[in-house]
Amino acid sequence: MKPGIPPFRISSFFKVLLGCWAFFTFSCAEAQKPTPSSNLYFPPNESSVWEEKPLAELGWNQVALAELLAWLPTQDTRAFIILKDGKIVVEEYWGTKLTGSGEMDQNSFWYWASAGKTLTAALVGLAQSDKFLSVNDRTQKYLGEGWTSMPSNQEREIRLIHHLTLTTGIDDKVANLDDTSPASLKYLAKPGTRWSYHNATYTLLEQVVMKATGKDYQTYFEEKLGDKIGMKGFWQQTGFNNVFYSDARSFARFGLLMLAKGNWNGTQVWSGDFFDKMPQTSQNLNLSYGYLTWLNGKSSFMVPGSQSVIPGSLIPQAPADMYQAMGKNGQFLMIIPSQNLVIVRMGSSGGDSPVPFLLMRDIWQRLDQVIK
Repeated sequence: MKPGIPPFRISSFFKVLLGCWAFFTFSCAEAQKPTPSSNLYFPPNESSVWEEKPLAELGWNQVALAELLAWLPTQDTRAFIILKDGKIVVEEYWGTKLTGSGEMDQNSFWYWASAGKTLTAALVGLAQSDKFLSVNDRTQKYLGEGWTSMPSNQEREIRLIHHLTLTTGIDDKVANLDDTSPASLKYLAKPGTRWSYHNATYTLLEQVVMKATGKDYQTYFEEKLGDKIGMKGFWQQTGFNNVFYSDARSFARFGLLMLAKGNWNGTQVWSGDFFDKMPQTSQNLNLSYGYLTWLNGKSSFMVPGSQSVIPGSLIPQAPADMYQAMGKNGQFLMIIPSQNLVIVRMGSSGGDSPVPFLLMRDIWQRLDQVIK
């Protein structure tokens, strides 16, 4: 984590308390209702300037928001941002409850964990737009024969689309689901017939992008995405994993780009069928999964480590059109097109689940009371 000097500002929590009188001076019926809009604000790329939207303009329940901001640090939340129409409504940073130190600020870097899957999906889509690859290509085309331990006739059935949808059929009953060595990549099912949250099958996409483009992964990220939207961050190899680190505002910038359908203040960073499909159901096994992206509001969902299909929406308390990048310990990026909202949560906690959706449910149980 890169330390920074905390900006001198009044905490959003105290702003909420100071502004609570406004909540009692007008009714929710009279307050301005959140409405979808294509008119988004984009912060400058080379600046710390980011416009704010006053709480009083939104008609949100400011008492409930104060309670949410008081609760979040009890869950080891380190950073929490809400954007409305691209502007900052809430931006909060905390230290860890275990030591009372190590407070984050807007310059601090934190890991994305598996939320980086969605970023990787975007890089694959950009590589396809550049005609370096096609998601229908066999994985062998980029990793060569023998990238698994299965016979070639089985291995050649696996295509890039299966990595993006977590449907390679590779055996997930192995000692280390992060292990990308051929010995750990064994046949279990025909590609496209079984959904499994198998981390190694996703991690291999990094090698595919580098082989296809002929560029270092960090360089391709910066050239095609990061530099275009003022997004800071770096990929750090940790064991078999390549983990992305950034400040919370960069996490929010990526979410704002997704909300804007790839158009950053008039610059079309991405477009096309791949990106239209990215936040849509990608297969008929786990309806709540797109291209390395989690979806809300579907009739059922699956979770890592299980083959059970659970009826109902992943986050029933949240808007049905929400989609999200989700990672271990509660690294969350939530995009809600119907309300022009982007929400970031970074921190610890969340238990051992690689996708702590129960923590997100807890957040939305409180957040739903704020934005009603």
